[in-house]
Amino acid sequence: MSITVNGLDELRALVGRDLGTSDWIEVTQERIDTFADATGDHQWIHVDPERAKAGPFGAPIAHGHLTLSLFIPLFTSLLDVEGVTTKVNYGLNKVRFPAPVKAGSRIRLAARLASVEDVPGGVQIAVDGTVETDGGGKPAAVLQSLSRFYV
Repeated sequence: MSITVNGLDELRALVGRDLGTSDWIEVTQERIDTFADATGDHQWIHVDPERAKAGPFGAPIAHGHLTLSLFIPLFTSLLDVEGVTTKVNYGLNKVRFPAPVKAGSRIRLAARLASVEDVPGGVQIAVDGTVETDGGGKPAAVLQSLSRFYV
């Protein structure tokens, strides 16, 4: 379920609030292969299913940065900010990948709005996120993402 806010004041009112959990999305081998093609990272642990079966995880795994890149579509399904002209990814404060995402796994995001700070022309938000794997014990990623919203 998505939360929709209109304008920066409504966004500020969400500080400290749990934004919920996104729907699950599948990380297919095709998605992993496409990411490998886009980045040039064709390490066997990602793109060679037969060899990866004998590897440390028993299957091919997604690139950590693929998991990280899925934060945006997962997050935008949780929070929609209206009344702004521009939304940009500003960066990350911390990222860790405690557990791999095996090809065919499903992931989702649990997020909390940690802060909203004024910047020239808008605000910068910090979102604490945990990317969970369906049936996994440890998170696939734990991060704090920064975004800016301009009016």
